[in-house]
Amino acid sequence: MKKNAILIGIGLLIVLFFAGNAAKYYPLKFVDQLSDVLYDFNLQLTMPRTVDHRIVILDIDEKSLKEEGRWPWSRNRLALLVDKLFDKYGIAVAGFDVVFAEKDESSGLRVLQELGGNQLKENHEFQSVLTEIRPRLEYDRLFAEKISHQKVVLGYYLTNQQKNNRSGQLPEPIFPAGSFDGHAVAFTQWNGYGANLPELQSAAASAGHFNPVVDADGKVRRVPMLAEYEGAYYESLSLAVVRTLLGDPAMLPGFATKEGDYSGLEWLDLKSDDVGLKIPVDRNVASFVPYRGRQGSFRYVSVTDVLHDRIPAEQLKGKIVLIGTTALGLLDNRATPVSEVFPGVEIHANMIAGILDQNLKECPDYMVGAEVVWILLIGVALSLLMPRLSPAYAMLASVFMFFITLSMSLALWQYGNLFMPVAGTLVMITLLFALDMSYGYFVESRTKRQITSLFGQYIPSEVVDELSQHPESVSMEGDSREMTILFSDVRGFTSISEGLDPKELTLLMNEFLTPLSRIVYKHRGTIDKYMGDCIMAFWGAPLPDANHARNALLAGIEMQATLAALQPRFKEHGWPPIRVGVGINTGRVSVGNMGSEVRVAYTVMGDEVNLASRLEGITKQYGVGIIVGEHTRNAVTDFVYRELDYVRVKGKDKPVAIYEPIGLKDEVSASMQDEVALFHEVRRLYLAQEWGRARLQLMNLQAMSPDTHLYGIYAERVDHFIKNPPPADWDGVFVFQTK
Repeated sequence: MKKNAILIGIGLLIVLFFAGNAAKYYPLKFVDQLSDVLYDFNLQLTMPRTVDHRIVILDIDEKSLKEEGRWPWSRNRLALLVDKLFDKYGIAVAGFDVVFAEKDESSGLRVLQELGGNQLKENHEFQSVLTEIRPRLEYDRLFAEKISHQKVVLGYYLTNQQKNNRSGQLPEPIFPAGSFDGHAVAFTQWNGYGANLPELQSAAASAGHFNPVVDADGKVRRVPMLAEYEGAYYESLSLAVVRTLLGDPAMLPGFATKEGDYSGLEWLDLKSDDVGLKIPVDRNVASFVPYRGRQGSFRYVSVTDVLHDRIPAEQLKGKIVLIGTTALGLLDNRATPVSEVFPGVEIHANMIAGILDQNLKECPDYMVGAEVVWILLIGVALSLLMPRLSPAYAMLASVFMFFITLSMSLALWQYGNLFMPVAGTLVMITLLFALDMSYGYFVESRTKRQITSLFGQYIPSEVVDELSQHPESVSMEGDSREMTILFSDVRGFTSISEGLDPKELTLLMNEFLTPLSRIVYKHRGTIDKYMGDCIMAFWGAPLPDANHARNALLAGIEMQATLAALQPRFKEHGWPPIRVGVGINTGRVSVGNMGSEVRVAYTVMGDEVNLASRLEGITKQYGVGIIVGEHTRNAVTDFVYRELDYVRVKGKDKPVAIYEPIGLKDEVSASMQDEVALFHEVRRLYLAQEWGRARLQLMNLQAMSPDTHLYGIYAERVDHFIKNPPPADWDGVFVFQTK
C-alpha cells in the first residue's frame, strides 16, 4: 500500500515538473498570484521602515491647492518655484512627476494679441505696451528659460490605445531603434504617449516615463527601466533623475550569454570616471521597487510652503526633489504591496533611493532553474517519506519543508538581494500532502473515518484516535452505564442578548463558548450539544473513563477560572461581565444514538441528567459557580467541598444533598478550610433548629467573608424561623418550585 502511494507521489512530481516548465511559456495564474503574495511577504518582513532624507517630495497637496488655486498652475508660478529651489534652497536635482502637455494661456496674452491685431491695431500706445510686456506674459517661454539652466527632469507617460495617441514631444531615446536586434528581450511596448511641450522638453536636462508595471492584482511591484516605443527605448523617470544627478553617465546593457541563440538582458550599467552603478532588471527590463515602508518614507513638503519661503534653506540644500501630488482629486495614487493607496511620486522616490543604494532585488533566469532543482529535491524527499508517516508527522514534514523553503527564499532576499520564486515549490508540497492524505483517507483509514464521522463533532481528536485503534469498544446501541454529566449556562443571558446587536452577540458567544468547549475536550469530555448559551457535556462515553467524575469536576473548575480571565477582554469590547453556573452530577444513565428516523444524535438520558441540569439552574440561588451532586462528591474524595443544602428540585420527589467544590485539599488554604468547617457547624445547628447559635456563627462567617451570598441566604432563613418556627415534621429540606 505504501509502495503504491510512493509511486503515485513520484508520478505527480513528474507531472508538476513538466507543467512547471510549460508554465514558463504559459503562466499558471494561481502560481503567479501566490508568487506575488510571497514577494509581498518578504518585502513587508524586511522593509527598513526608516526615512530617507536624501530625497524630498515637494507635494502638490490639498494645502497647496487651497492657497495657490486648482491645478494646473500658471507656468510663471512654476518658474518661480524652480528659481527658489535652485537659487535659494540649492537643491541637487528636480524631477517633475507631472506632464506639461498643453500651452499655458492663463496670462491673457492671446486675448491681448487678438485685440492688438483687430480693435486696437492702430492704437500705437497699446502696441507699445504690448511689445514691452509680452516677454513677461509668455509663461511657457519663461518656464523653459528657467529650467534650461538647471538640472530639471520632466516626466511623461506612455500609453496603449486602439487609436494612437501622441501629444507633446518625447525626449531623445536612451537607446535608438535597433539597439537590441538579435536579443530576445521582452520590453514593455507602447504605441502612444503624452509628453511635454516641445519648448519645455528641449529646455529640460532630461525626461523619463512614469509608467509602472501593474500586476494582475492591480499592485505596482516593478517599474520598467527601459520601455519600447516604435523600436526605440526610453528610460524611466527615476533612472533619468539618477543619471542627471550623477552628470549623465553612459548606460550600458548587461547581457548574460546562455547556451543556444539566447542572450538575456539582466542588468544595466551606469558608468563614468566617478560612477559605477548596476541596475538589475528582469525579462521585461523592469526592476522591483524597493519600498522602504508605508507612505512617509521620504519627507513631504507642501509646494506652497516653498513658494512662500516658509521652509528653512538647510532642509532642502543638496536634496533630490520630486514634484508630485498626493491630492486625491489629481488621481496619482497607486495600489502597492505596502498600501492600497500610495502616492505615485513616492514610488519614484523609492526607485531612486534603491538605485543609489544598490539594493534593488533581482530575479535572474538562473533563479528559475534553482527553483526547478529545489522542487525535485523536496518532491522526491516527500514522495518517499510521507507514505511512511502518520498524518500528524506527515503534516509536520510538510510544514517543515514549507518553513525551509520560505526561510531559504527569505535568506536569499535579505542577504543576496535575490527573489527566488518558490510558489511552485509550495504548491508542489501542498499537492503531495493532499495526495498522501487523500490516499490514506480513501484506502487506509475507513474505520477511522467511520468513527470520526460518528464522534468527531462530540469528542477531542485524541479520543477519536483511541477509538479508531479499538473500534470494538464502540457501540451506538443504547447502553446503561455510570457517567458524569455537566451543564454550563450563562446567567442573565436574556438581558445580555437584548443589549447587543446580532453580530456582537455572535462574536460574544464564540468568545466564551470556544474556550469552554476546549476545556471539555482537554479533560476528555464529550460535548453533547449547545443549547443557545448552554453547554451540555458528559464523561464516560463513548470510551469508558474510570475518572469521569474527577475529569468533569476539573473541567468545571477550569471553566470558571478561564471565564474570570476573559473578563478584561470582554470589557475592552464593551460587553457586560459574563458569569456561568455549572451543574455536575454522577449516576447511571442511558447513552447511545437516540432520536427519530429523521435525525439521531449520540446523547445521554435519565434522571441523573435532569438532576445535573437542575443543579446548574440553582447555582444562582446560592451565589456559587459550581454545584455538584452527592454521587460526584463521593466519587472525588481529594477535594474540599462545602455542603450547601439538602434540596428537593423541581421534578424530583427524593431530596438530594448538594455541594460546592472549593478545590483540591492540598491547594485550599487553612483559613478557607476553617471557614468551610464553620459553615458546616452552622448547617448542623440549622438542622438541629438551634437558631440563636446558628445566627451567631453566621455573623462570624459574614464578618470573615461579607461578600459570600450563601451566608446571607442562611441568615434570612434563620431570621424567618426565629419568627416563624417550622412544623414538628420539618426535615431541613429546601424545596425549589422552579427549574
